[in-house]
Amino acid sequence: MGRVRPQEVIRRVACFLVFAVCLSAPGLAQDPTTTFKVNVRLVRLLATVKDANGQLIGSLNKGDFSVTDNGVPQEVAIFGRQTEEPLSVAVLVDSSASTGIEQHYELESVSKFFKALFFQGNPQDTAALYSFNWVVTLLSSYTRHFARLDTRLKQMHSEGGTSMYDAIFLSSGQLELRDGRHVMVIVTDGGDTTSVKTYHQALQAAQMADVVMYPVLVMPITNDAGRNIGGENALTTLSQGTGGRVFKPSAAAELDRAFAEILLELRTQYLISYYPRDVPPSTDRFHTLKVNVRDRNLRVITRSGYYGESNESTKGLGR
Repeated sequence: MGRVRPQEVIRRVACFLVFAVCLSAPGLAQDPTTTFKVNVRLVRLLATVKDANGQLIGSLNKGDFSVTDNGVPQEVAIFGRQTEEPLSVAVLVDSSASTGIEQHYELESVSKFFKALFFQGNPQDTAALYSFNWVVTLLSSYTRHFARLDTRLKQMHSEGGTSMYDAIFLSSGQLELRDGRHVMVIVTDGGDTTSVKTYHQALQAAQMADVVMYPVLVMPITNDAGRNIGGENALTTLSQGTGGRVFKPSAAAELDRAFAEILLELRTQYLISYYPRDVPPSTDRFHTLKVNVRDRNLRVITRSGYYGESNESTKGLGR
């Protein structure tokens, strides 16, 4: 267990990446014309489908889906229904001073979530636990040991500000290195107050790590006066941009139900993958994705896009 400071982690990761590139491409520094073709990467989408009543639909086939990348139709290369790919779940718990009153109920629900994740799902599912206040603390790295996670939860206490964007940024970097599906659950009462990273940097890190984000917004204040509406809106757009959704439980029972619904969605996801072909250039490297199904009465929930190179940067390289 240790404190993870954003500047230190970013510096170490940057040094590691430079070192790794030098090892893997020894002639790179001597050849200024060397170009990487990265737009052939397999783009993986995790999608949830619901009907007009909000009920999950898990019986669709590959031919029911269509995908466009920057407006260009793509061919689905890999399709999985109710995917059995293992989950890596990063649980981020707000331990700032403002959460003190509600924290007991929050930690009990998180503990139940860990137990259900390990005892009802894929035997390779793992979870990591972070707390965040004015700093981000990794309480437990990825594990299947429920007792370890439960012990770490009981050691949490509330103090300081809220560095939520830093927590998203740092945990996304660690999720990106893991196999299988990447999920982030954020338990918080509102907005960010002390992060070094911005909202956009946090969102980009999550999208680059193929993270599906589920914020659980615990609101001790139920009326608009005194609530952090800006923080709530930020969490809503973060979840929508990554293909998840935000929960706003107002009581302990609703908090348990929110975690149960997250698990149900994770067990009913579709895996849709394709290799980008003939995609027009993106000036900011962001590719906008659209996923539809034949039945117009159904709604697909997936991430809004991904970061990668466009065809403009790979002209003349061939396929």
